[in-house]
Amino acid sequence: MARGIDHIVHAVHDLDAAAAFYRGLGFTVGGRNVHPREWGTHNRIIQTPDTFIELLALADQSGMVPHAPHYFSFGAFNRDFLEREQGLSMLALKGRGPQDAEEFRSKNIGDFQVYEFEREGDRPDGAPAKFSFALAFAAAPNAPDIAFFTCQHRHPPENFWNADLQKHANGATGVAGAALVAERPERYRGFMEDFVGVEARCMSDGIAFDTPRGAIEMMTPAAFAGRYGVAAPSQDRGPRLAAIRFYLADAAVVQNVPELAGIAGLYEGNAAIIGANDALGAVIVFEPAR
Repeated sequence: MARGIDHIVHAVHDLDAAAAFYRGLGFTVGGRNVHPREWGTHNRIIQTPDTFIELLALADQSGMVPHAPHYFSFGAFNRDFLEREQGLSMLALKGRGPQDAEEFRSKNIGDFQVYEFEREGDRPDGAPAKFSFALAFAAAPNAPDIAFFTCQHRHPPENFWNADLQKHANGATGVAGAALVAERPERYRGFMEDFVGVEARCMSDGIAFDTPRGAIEMMTPAAFAGRYGVAAPSQDRGPRLAAIRFYLADAAVVQNVPELAGIAGLYEGNAAIIGANDALGAVIVFEPAR
């Protein structure tokens, strides 16, 4: 089964500062949400139609549960990630809960129990709402700095997905895809094909997966630098999730966003790139909508 991108986690030290940064880029950022106590994290959400970016930071860690056999600790993973640096920490695809966990187990890419949780929040009109999810985790070999999982939304869709939150001053209309970097992308072909459910497409310096919701590309650091003009994050510990790509309906809209004013390339129909040093450890790419 082909799985599209559900969301990408951007782990940061200061959640409010991250929200302010994304607002400065012209995004609508949702309010603060508190995760289960055993995670010890909280987040803010940036929605596009059917895909979102999760800004995530540590909160009260006193109840955080560690990793254990067959248990992937969402909180412990992001705590350990943030001890090293900020950046893109997790890639989540559209999920089916227990069905994905069983498939991952049968393909030997994950043997974790499904994590089901519910949290409370508010709709944009202020009305209270409940949100429930089921997460199924997978584990790529020799890739300790990327968490892979699927996310099944078990609440009524209108409780989470909201058209008002998907309107952005910068004109962003969707997530075009995500870019990963690895010294030898071919080593991860089998895992990625099993996780994404799509056969790899070969690129000159890597592999790509055309999903129902965005393209997932894994390329060499040299290819990443050549394409985006900025350095990829360090692969000292293995592959990394490096960049988020957004579609813009009208590139002219971002001329009114001070943080994007004067970025070369965008107005000529090419991508505009904000490097990791300026984007809290992530690389953010704006592309004209196709």
